[in-house]
Amino acid sequence: MNKDRLYKVLLTPRVTEKSTRVGETGNQYVFRVVKDANKAEVRDAVEMLFEVSVESVRIVNVKGKTKSFRMRPGKRSDWKKAYVRVQEGQVIDFLGGESA
Repeated sequence: MNKDRLYKVLLTPRVTEKSTRVGETGNQYVFRVVKDANKAEVRDAVEMLFEVSVESVRIVNVKGKTKSFRMRPGKRSDWKKAYVRVQEGQVIDFLGGESA
């Protein structure tokens, strides 16, 4: 795959209560990815950027919420997230600091 494409696949890590709990129990990490990404691209991007071995990838399409903007109905954009499970004993450090 094209390296430029792999750099653009992962948008941001999702750091929420649910993703933290999933990460602690299942050795998984959650990323927001581009809407047209597939499992192979996400796997290759994580392995290239973080230098870990990916065990599995699950992708979820998240539907945007219907909201009211200045008393007018509107809708937030749909987006896609990926649950990435890495090999046992490997970690992805988002903060870049020392781990205890």
